[in-house]
Amino acid sequence: MKPIPGDYGIPFFGAIRDRLDYFYNQGKDEFFKTRIQKHNSTVIKTNMPPGPFIAKNPKVIAVLDAISFPILFDTSKVEKYNVLDGTFLPSLSFSGGYRVCAYLDPSETKHTALKSYFMSVLASKHSEFIPLFRTCLSQLFISIEDGIASQKKANFNSPCQVMSFDYIFRLFCGKDPSETAIGSKGPAIADKWLALQLGPLFTLGLPKFLKYVDDLLLHTFKLPFFLVKSDYYKLYDVFYASSGPILDKSESFGVTREEACHNLVFLACFSTYGGLKVWFPALIKWVGLAGEKLHRQLADEIRTVVKEEGGVTIQAMDKMVLTKSVVYEAFRIEPPVPFQYAKAKEDIVVESHHAAYKIKKGEMIFGYQPFATKDPEVFDDAEEFVGHRFVGEGEKLLKYVYWSNGRETVDPTVEDKQCPGKDMVVLLSRLMLVEFFLRYDTFTVETAVLPIGSSVTFTSLGKATSI
Repeated sequence: MKPIPGDYGIPFFGAIRDRLDYFYNQGKDEFFKTRIQKHNSTVIKTNMPPGPFIAKNPKVIAVLDAISFPILFDTSKVEKYNVLDGTFLPSLSFSGGYRVCAYLDPSETKHTALKSYFMSVLASKHSEFIPLFRTCLSQLFISIEDGIASQKKANFNSPCQVMSFDYIFRLFCGKDPSETAIGSKGPAIADKWLALQLGPLFTLGLPKFLKYVDDLLLHTFKLPFFLVKSDYYKLYDVFYASSGPILDKSESFGVTREEACHNLVFLACFSTYGGLKVWFPALIKWVGLAGEKLHRQLADEIRTVVKEEGGVTIQAMDKMVLTKSVVYEAFRIEPPVPFQYAKAKEDIVVESHHAAYKIKKGEMIFGYQPFATKDPEVFDDAEEFVGHRFVGEGEKLLKYVYWSNGRETVDPTVEDKQCPGKDMVVLLSRLMLVEFFLRYDTFTVETAVLPIGSSVTFTSLGKATSI
C-alpha cells in the first residue's frame, strides 16, 4: 500500500496550470506520460479540464494502466451519477431537460427502465443491422470512388459521417432523413449540438500563440444551449414523428414517449453517431497504414469465407479470425471514447501492476483509456498496430480491451454502464472491412489529427482483381 503521488497545486491556479499543460503546452499523452515518469506511478493525483469556472472540483485520481483502469467498471464500488463528461455536466437543456440514461447511475430505477428499453429496441432491429448497413456502405464507396476519379484523392470523414447518420436514422425511424424536415442537414445539426456540449473538453486547434483565446472561448464558461435550440427541436420533432413504433414500446418500460424520444435522440446522435464519426475513420486509418500485406491477407480471408458460406452473414463473419482481430486491435490502439470517470462510493483500494492505493469515498476517479489499452506490461509492441494480435492465443488479451466502458469479454447488462450497442458496433466494424475488401484489394491514405479523432483521405484505391 502506497500513498497516491501527485498534487493539485494551489487552488484555482493549479487547475489552470494543468489545463494549459493538458491542452497546449504538452498535449494529452505527454501530460500523463511526464507525470507517470515524475512520480514513478500509474495512479496519480492531478486536475482534469475544464476546471474553473465550468467545473467546481477538477481534482481526480487518474488510473493509467490496464490493471487499475477496470475499477471504473465496478458499480458496486463506484457511482456514475452525472459523470459522462467528467468533472462537469452540460446543461440538461441539451437533452430536453431530462437526465438521459447516459447520466444515470445503475442504482437509479430510471436507469434500469431506460437501458432495458434500449436493449429491447436494439434486439428488435437485429435483423436489419447487416442489410441496411450494406446498402449505406454502397453509397459511401461510390462517393469515395467518385472523389478519387475526379480529384485523385477522396476525403473519408465527410461522406462517412453522412453514411453513419443516415444508417442510424433509417435503423430507428424506418425512413431516409432526406424524406423528413431535416433533409440532408442531420449530420451538421448533430455536430453543432455535440460541439456545444463537448467543447470544454477539446480545443479549436488554433495556432499556439492564440492559446489563451482558445482557452477563454472553450474552457472558461459552459457553452449555451440557445445556439442550437431550434436545431435540436427540429431533430427531436423528426425523431418523434418518425419513430412511432419504437416510442410505442417505451410506456411498457415505465417511460413516457417524450422522455423516450429525448433519450432516443441522445442515443442516436450523441452515443452512436458521435461515436461512429470518430471510430470509422480511426479503423480505416490504422488498416490503411498497416500496408498492402495485411490488406491482401484480409481480402483473402474475407473472400474465401464469403464464398464458402454463400454470402455475408453473422456466421460467416464469425469465422473471419483475422478480420475480427484487426477490429479489436483498432479498438485497442485508438478507442473512440478515451476518457472514463466515476466517483468512489466508499473508501476503496485500487491496485496497479506494482502497488496498491487507497481512494477515499467521494473522490473522482479518471481513466485515460489509451494508456490502459497500450499498457506495455500487458501488450508486446503496445504502441504498434499488430493486426493478428488477437488471433489464437492472443484472444486471451481481449479482456484488456475496454472501448465499450467494459471488458470486451463481458456483455452489457442493465446493472452496468457498458454500451448497450457494443455488439452492434463490433458487427458493423467487421462488416465495413468485409464490404471494403470484397470491392478492393488495397489502398493508401493520408491522415491528420483533428480536435476529435483523425482525418483520413484516400490517396489510392485498388479495385478487386479477384473475388
